Amino acid sequence: MSVQRIGIVGIGNISGIYLKNLNGMFGKRVKVTAVTDLIHERAAKANADYGIPHIKKTEDLINSPDVDIVLNITEPYNHYGVSLATVKAGKHIYTEKPVCAERAEAQEVLKIAAEKKVRVGNAPDTFLGAGIQTCRKLLDDGWIGKPVAAVAFMVGRGHESWHPGPEFYYKKGGGPMFDMGPYYLTALVNLIGPVARVSGSTKKTFETRTITSEPLYGKIINVEVPTHIAGIMDFANGAVGTIITSFDVYSHTLPCIEIYGSDGTLRVPDPNTFGGPVYVRRFREEKWSEIPLLKNYPDNSRGLGLTDMAEAITEGRPHRASGELAYHVLEIMHGFHDASASGQYYNLKSTCSRPEPLDK
Repeated sequence: MSVQRIGIVGIGNISGIYLKNLNGMFGKRVKVTAVTDLIHERAAKANADYGIPHIKKTEDLINSPDVDIVLNITEPYNHYGVSLATVKAGKHIYTEKPVCAERAEAQEVLKIAAEKKVRVGNAPDTFLGAGIQTCRKLLDDGWIGKPVAAVAFMVGRGHESWHPGPEFYYKKGGGPMFDMGPYYLTALVNLIGPVARVSGSTKKTFETRTITSEPLYGKIINVEVPTHIAGIMDFANGAVGTIITSFDVYSHTLPCIEIYGSDGTLRVPDPNTFGGPVYVRRFREEKWSEIPLLKNYPDNSRGLGLTDMAEAITEGRPHRASGELAYHVLEIMHGFHDASASGQYYNLKSTCSRPEPLDK
């Protein structure tokens, strides 16, 4: 199998685990051949730590003959520019979530990628980990019967107390839905299938946030996006889902995801992780049972989706963390906001297939 060469744009908070895994557990299947960042010291550190060539300009990395796939881990509002330049150059692109901040931006990237016959891949890839893949097998094998409903909760107090640069979480492309919603919605689409229509309510609770983490302690953030979103999803197969994402909650006792079937209930692990635990309580059973993980990749395996895409390019098959899946999730997230603004249901214009279960 040929090894796909990866160029990374953006050496920020999340890049460390990508560099570790792409040069470690996935190093026989992909190879990082270039890095770049607007803050040159970050890329220089990656060069020093891993011996990866540092290319100072993004356009030079994209056009490098030593790069087959660009890994775009810039901030959300920069996803579009880097991804568009990459597909226009005839290179494959894999982007951190969300695929783009706006639907029209993502549509353009996907359109040009199709014309250029290059792949678009997108995080999150946590749904390929042992936890959610075990849940997928249990669902497919009929452990809880037909899915009837699902709930998903991601609620907390926001990032300003711990993140070194939390401002972008409250700008365009941020907020709890666009930040964390992709993990939960991608998991749900993988487990249940695509969504047909949504409704939602959104609110911005605080106009400003004060950073209490270093190095920006005391700085005031002007909040530009809703920070509490409640959504309802009508899945194409008839199941009904509920999701709440919030940066306005101090504490709670809510599950991450539960799926309710005609013959039982499945408790899905945190979709921001790759592992477990997984619990099932079937019809007539008196208590929950923890199910041993049945699949690979229980630990932090970020880069798994990119590696699967690299292999799929070589093998000529669809990749799992696809642009179509990412766009469907993006439209769902915007749909909640549109429904809240209009007071009406939002009917999804996109759809996608459930990704094939991971078999390695």
